[in-house]
Amino acid sequence: MSKLTDVPKRILIGRALRSDKLGETLLPKRIALPVFASDPLSSVAYAPGQVMIVLSVAGASAYHYSPWITVAIIVLMFTVVASYRQNVHAYPSGGGDYEVATTNLGPRAGLTVASALLVDYVLTVAVSISSGVENLGSAVPFIVEHKTACAIGIIVLLTLMNLRGVRESGKLFAIPTYVFVAGVFIMIAWGAYRGLILGDDMKAPTAGYEIKAEHTGLAGFALVFLLLRAFSDGCAALTGVEAISNGVPAFRKPKSRNAATTLALMGGLAVTMFCGIIALALTTDVKMAENPAKDLLKQGVALGENYTQDPVITQVAAAVFGDGSLLFVVLAAATALVLFLAANTAYNGFPLLGAILAQDRYLPRQLHTRGDRLAFSNGIVLLAGAAAVLVYIYGADSTRLIQLYIVGVFVSFTLSQTGMVRHWNRHLATEQDPAVRRRMLRSRAINTFGAFFTGLVLAVVLLTKFTHGAWVALLGMVFFYGVMTAIRRHYDSVSGELSAFEEDEYETVRPSRVHSIVLVSKIHKPTLRALAYAKLMRSHKLEALSVSVDAAETKALQEEWTERGIDVPLKILDSPYREITRPAIDYVKSLRRESPRDVISVFIPEYVVGRWYEHLLHNQSALRLKGRLLFTPGVMVTSVPWQLDSSELARKRARKRAEWHAPGAVRRGPVGPPKGEKAGAAARPDDAAPRPDGVTETRA
Repeated sequence: MSKLTDVPKRILIGRALRSDKLGETLLPKRIALPVFASDPLSSVAYAPGQVMIVLSVAGASAYHYSPWITVAIIVLMFTVVASYRQNVHAYPSGGGDYEVATTNLGPRAGLTVASALLVDYVLTVAVSISSGVENLGSAVPFIVEHKTACAIGIIVLLTLMNLRGVRESGKLFAIPTYVFVAGVFIMIAWGAYRGLILGDDMKAPTAGYEIKAEHTGLAGFALVFLLLRAFSDGCAALTGVEAISNGVPAFRKPKSRNAATTLALMGGLAVTMFCGIIALALTTDVKMAENPAKDLLKQGVALGENYTQDPVITQVAAAVFGDGSLLFVVLAAATALVLFLAANTAYNGFPLLGAILAQDRYLPRQLHTRGDRLAFSNGIVLLAGAAAVLVYIYGADSTRLIQLYIVGVFVSFTLSQTGMVRHWNRHLATEQDPAVRRRMLRSRAINTFGAFFTGLVLAVVLLTKFTHGAWVALLGMVFFYGVMTAIRRHYDSVSGELSAFEEDEYETVRPSRVHSIVLVSKIHKPTLRALAYAKLMRSHKLEALSVSVDAAETKALQEEWTERGIDVPLKILDSPYREITRPAIDYVKSLRRESPRDVISVFIPEYVVGRWYEHLLHNQSALRLKGRLLFTPGVMVTSVPWQLDSSELARKRARKRAEWHAPGAVRRGPVGPPKGEKAGAAARPDDAAPRPDGVTETRA
């Protein structure tokens, strides 16, 4: 069965890579840019349009405010980029906002940031894929009719690409991203040449339309609120900026310097493209409306429901290159494709963050393990599943999904910048070098301004978008926060319960003719119990076996094994592909080949838990190994259980079921405990239940 499933797996994601090949999967800057920056770069395809759509509420005359809004977004972008360059130098381990907030503001703030980022990564995939499907559907009606299924299909395709590994997916995504960036820059340069040098009068397809303003003559607070709303919608251009600071471990050395360079390059490209598109949109007289069927007028008549509003970038391209020209088609195709690829930012950020959270015991430990292709496969699959569910619930409608967007981004921005301010305050208190202090003071000023600015944007976003769907994103953050808190509490409880103290000794008895193997991952109470039990079996030979998937953990295990003076030899199996099952199986089979008449007895320590979700957090490797060993001739498998405190819940449930389903229970009906006996005592296994015919029957 393993071989049957292994073949399609290799076809889909490629052959497994050894752990020592990890350096070959690290990214150079030219690949890291499209991998981590495709989200903020692609946002210029819709962020300028969002600004103009909001301003259209006050009519076309309100478009003259768009340059000022653009300036505010530019200042914010440069502030965030400058601040995150400090992050990647100060915290190069890849924790990004989560590590900054946890270190400087405490675990609760860090967990809040992590919850916000996880929600935002899921929304990035859902929004980007849905937007790309809608853009593609304008040319292919079949996609519009089945856009939910098509969106989920594209999510599956992107998942398979990323499961092949970061480097290979980066190569796949680099070409369309660079084509898109080059196309936009060519459009800006050619538009500037035609307008400034040739003096051509370029007009967008909607230049001749009029806008029916919902509110005319806005002033005072109403105008300020409208400008703030337009600014908050335009801040979609900043989504994904934090992914580079989260993905520093994926860069080639020097990691921090390469990540900072990539971050600066991304910021420069995004700002230039955003400004150029806004300038060309105003020059070509682009018209956008929130409800184009009713609010866009041609000679005083509404365009009607059959009208499809093209994005700003498409209208500008039509004016600059000519509608239907080769460059127009190339840019349109690259724009649609890069919207799909924007989801790749989340596919790289979510698994890395998930691995760090798993290492800190906030998420299941399986998320910390790299897959066959040295990617965090479990995190990739989890992200794809969550995004697919969201796309299905919202019917791949980007208009509804985008209202959930941005909230998580600015929660993490604000807490991260606040944490960096405290970081500099802590270091300034001890630093004496004047030159270093000047650099720290400058960095603190940048982070302080960033914290204030992003906090202001967060307040604006919550104020303008809460009732339109932002509350769903906040609810998702609360859900993630609660789940991660519960997982950490469970792992801490189990760790305290299983900790092996110096006085925890294992029994020593004489061996027998059976070759016994005790599987060991670390030294704790279940391991010591398994060793003691294996010695009681009078084995001819007894050894402990551990599979090395992490060199540091293996070294720590060997040192503790020696310090405790455990007289059972410890054998370490190297696993270059980070597998546990296969090396153990191969070793057992080699023993069988050497001594075919010997019996191999494998002892596996296991946890006994009482809650359904705890089964997902423990014993996964043991289950896989037992399944393989049961089909290996001459091998006996013994599970050595260790009952956690929560197993008492399962025992109580089993008692209730046994009491109800006991022979004659239906006919007798519910019976209370005898006088003087505690409730539940009648459910003991050795209780005798009288039958109506006078026969006494023991219930097991």
